[in-house]
Amino acid sequence: QVQLVESGGGSVQAGGSLRLSCAASIYTGTYSDYCMGWFRQAPGKEREGVATIDRSGRTNYADSVTGRFTISKDAAKNSMTLQMNSLKPDDTAKYYCAATSGCLIATMTPAGYGYWGRGTQVTVSS
Repeated sequence: QVQLVESGGGSVQAGGSLRLSCAASIYTGTYSDYCMGWFRQAPGKEREGVATIDRSGRTNYADSVTGRFTISKDAAKNSMTLQMNSLKPDDTAKYYCAATSGCLIATMTPAGYGYWGRGTQVTVSS
């Protein structure tokens, strides 16, 4: 069992930066047992993978954010962050933190994750 809480969303102009955080409360196993990821969903669109990180720290990024976003995790603090730079209006969405256990890879597919936070809104204006 895992509980996830996101923070750090907000409104920013294009070209700006935001840093999202995800605090995890782990009730089964340890933080290192979980693959983690950031996903986003814009109005009228399907939820999509933004960045994921596996148990070894290997990362994956959506093509649309590669070079602009950085995912990281801190096992000592049971936390994960998403540093978002050079934000674009197309990045506007609700961003969700997700986790899954027993994973070999950190998939970019939302269906691969069983634990979700409630999300935090990111709005980028032009």
